[in-house]
Amino acid sequence: MKHPPTPRRKTGRPLSFDRDAALEKAMLAFWEHGYETTSISDLTAAMGVTAPSIYTAFGDKKRLFLEAMRRYAGDPADLAAAFASASSARQAVAGMLENAARLYTGDATPRGCLLASATATGSKNAADVRDAVAQERRAIRAIIVRRIERDVAAGRLPPETAPPVLADLALAVTQGMSVLARDGADREALLAVARASMTAWPE
Repeated sequence: MKHPPTPRRKTGRPLSFDRDAALEKAMLAFWEHGYETTSISDLTAAMGVTAPSIYTAFGDKKRLFLEAMRRYAGDPADLAAAFASASSARQAVAGMLENAARLYTGDATPRGCLLASATATGSKNAADVRDAVAQERRAIRAIIVRRIERDVAAGRLPPETAPPVLADLALAVTQGMSVLARDGADREALLAVARASMTAWPE
């Protein structure tokens, strides 16, 4: 996924704060409140830095969000490696859903999923941000589809299995669990949903 380059800082003007720690706080702010409703003043308060420092270190709010989103989502190569090394596509997806249930109900993080909650509004101002989030989800979907196709080719799943449908089911469940978590569902409830969804998989 291509992103606009972050403007270079001027030589001789080192950052006076921990950029990585500040990015973590920005990620939590976007995760809690969404992209559009999180203002620069909200971000300065959460990150403990001034607005000029945010612009110098990260560019504008949009670039800061995209970097925070990548931090949240992690490296797609790591997810691809985890799916490739799993004993089956079913095990990989079940693990992904259970991890999501735990992430969405963490004690030290906002409820739900950043990708689901950060761009929930429909303003035209956030269209390119929503596109970036959708692209992130498409990358995850492609990884799931490839792993299911591998199991079909190896005979671990029936030949009539529809990999795109199972991948979409997995993503729909993760997004639905995010809504449930935001509504107050606890971890055990989300884990039960994750496990129930796996009964839809072909034997």
